[in-house]
Amino acid sequence: MNPMLVVRDLKKSYPTGAGDRLAVLDGVDLDVEAGTVVAVVGESGTGKSTLLHLIGALDRPDAGTVLFEGENIFEKGEEELASFRNRSIGFVFQFHHLLPEFTALENVAMPALIRRQRLGEARGRALELLRVLGLEARADHRPSQLSGGEKQRVAIARALMNRPALVLADEPTGNLDTKTADTLHREIMRLSRTYHQAFVIVTHNLAFAAMTDRVYRLEQGRLHPVDAALAASWLP
Repeated sequence: MNPMLVVRDLKKSYPTGAGDRLAVLDGVDLDVEAGTVVAVVGESGTGKSTLLHLIGALDRPDAGTVLFEGENIFEKGEEELASFRNRSIGFVFQFHHLLPEFTALENVAMPALIRRQRLGEARGRALELLRVLGLEARADHRPSQLSGGEKQRVAIARALMNRPALVLADEPTGNLDTKTADTLHREIMRLSRTYHQAFVIVTHNLAFAAMTDRVYRLEQGRLHPVDAALAASWLP
């Protein structure tokens, strides 16, 4: 199977107060196939979020390539990149970032409305996703009326709204209690299988990482595959 996402020799550094540059990513390689879930683990500050931002075209690398379905995304202009992100990438962050003045249904539908999809079609798709995630009865509730786990499920539904081939998740259950997080972990795996979508997930939860198809540790600016037997030992 040809990888949907191919990352090669990705590098990113940031200026420091001393006048030099700190290398965060120093030659990252990664292949991701459609319908697979990939976990990235590592210590805080190693560049995991930076990696997601580059893969999702929220930032540009110093060097290296990100090929999405064979196309180098960084050869696109800014408007093309914005369209690419809306069409092909779903984002789930540690904090749900829901718009407080809109209902759960409206928050989920927002990416499709930005894409100028018809309101009726967008609402239908949003309601379908809320139903899949067990939130149909909460469709008309605003974020302030939802629990932490419900808010994060709304955020996941929003990420799936435009049927993206790739979903990038940055500590999506980091702020949830263990029981709610475990439920969402299983839900993410089920969604990947059901919709044949790829997920790249940054997580500190080793038990969740062990459930995924492949695990990498980001260390000293590079990704290192984690042995399957070692990952299995993380399961409770």
